[in-house]
Amino acid sequence: MSSTLESGPDVVAETEIKHSRFLAVLRRVDSDTAALAFVEEQRRLYPDARHHCWAFVVGDEPAHRAERSSDDGEPGGTAGVPMLQVLHHRDLVNVAVVVTRWFGGIKLGAGGLVRAYSGAVAVAVDAATLVPRERREVFTLAVGHGDAGRVESELRGRGVSVLDVSYTERVVFTVAARDATELQNLVASVTAGAGELVPVGTEWVDG
Repeated sequence: MSSTLESGPDVVAETEIKHSRFLAVLRRVDSDTAALAFVEEQRRLYPDARHHCWAFVVGDEPAHRAERSSDDGEPGGTAGVPMLQVLHHRDLVNVAVVVTRWFGGIKLGAGGLVRAYSGAVAVAVDAATLVPRERREVFTLAVGHGDAGRVESELRGRGVSVLDVSYTERVVFTVAARDATELQNLVASVTAGAGELVPVGTEWVDG
């Protein structure tokens, strides 16, 4: 099962090897455009650094994932690909990582660079809070305004993902469930049989 970063601030981890400083920053992203914007942001933050190597994996569906990496001037294959391999090994999606390096005056060699860049990413991932990504069935549920607060509280309290709430003549919840039958039973219980789930497809959500 794939995982991603918990929503929140970037995860930052710093390592030092033979006086070279490696700053790894992980960010949750939802597109390759957002990932590349993140790379440029890190470049602007640390213009004094020699290298800003990066990798990203975006997309829940294996057949439609976008992934790229860059050595940013390091010898070919010593930074971007090893960083990407760490993301693959941890089965991470919708994640970008930039490792910024300040050269310490001692060359690390190809093997040393591979270990340094992959190790920097691994330290950051170890420091991150990860959540699973799950494909769930999605439904809408319309209830009266007077019951909406209680129904929403019951749904969330039983672990149902409430993806959206819209207020029109009735309150319409968009919900995602691991088990459709279990959700049907819960809705029947909290609405005294009056609530009707309308299937609207599937969606990837945080588990």
